[in-house]
Amino acid sequence: MAHRFHKINIEISNICNFQCSFCPEVIRSKQLMRLPLFESVIDQVAPLTEQVTFHLMGEPLLHPDLAEMLDLCGKKNVPVFFVSNGALLTDARAKLLLHPAIRQVNFSVHSFADNHPGEDPGPYLEKIFRFTRDAFEQRPDLYLNYRLWNLKDPRSDHDTNGKIRSLIENEFGMKIPEVDDVRKQKSHRLLNRLYLHYDTEFVWPDPSLPELGERGTCMGLRNHIGILADGTVVPCCLDKEGRIPLGKIGEKPLLEILETPKAREMLEGFLARKLTDPLCRRCQYVTRFS
Repeated sequence: MAHRFHKINIEISNICNFQCSFCPEVIRSKQLMRLPLFESVIDQVAPLTEQVTFHLMGEPLLHPDLAEMLDLCGKKNVPVFFVSNGALLTDARAKLLLHPAIRQVNFSVHSFADNHPGEDPGPYLEKIFRFTRDAFEQRPDLYLNYRLWNLKDPRSDHDTNGKIRSLIENEFGMKIPEVDDVRKQKSHRLLNRLYLHYDTEFVWPDPSLPELGERGTCMGLRNHIGILADGTVVPCCLDKEGRIPLGKIGEKPLLEILETPKAREMLEGFLARKLTDPLCRRCQYVTRFS
């Protein structure tokens, strides 16, 4: 049976060890998702999605129950798409990321320079390289992405990532292709199942921004949804403050939440290329689907 969603974003932590300029600070109460709530979430999303991410905001490596969460995903046969800045990698955490439930690990390697401008990224990247070498040996089926999602122009990185690119090239003995236009090709295979992934920065939707119009569409509620650390269900992975709450797991089953009038109105609007919510009309990411 086909799954309803490609992925469901589960925010196991909205706390982060970094504060990146391209990732606004979380205004909501800082919290970790409780393990009983996570178990309930996994039980309900397992039949609905191809995979889950442990991300919406925050750094998932901070969660003390990460091993138990991965075990629960394994028991429910729910693959995990893992996103991390990688700065907190230790031997123990690196071992966790080799868990068989994890399908793909994505390291946002552009985050280091944003938080530590002028510092040598070598020691930071060496932890990620060491994990990558271990993954090649122990989990050759594991997909790995090094993300450079900080381009100001889709046609060039303007040497923004020159040092990181050089260290990657030296580590794996290869020449990384120059950026032509990330709108044409974002992902470049480096070695085995390791890829370098480019993208441009974007402005997060916010009520203070001007409206861009009512016409447009989104993949929210179509191929993904988000579940915040307190169980609040949101229609899109960019609703970082839960400004469009559809319901809360623990108070109502997920399937009922997805059938509420608000959720149905938004989904039908996206399908008809109409943005029904004020936050969606202030989302620049919508323009990528035009």
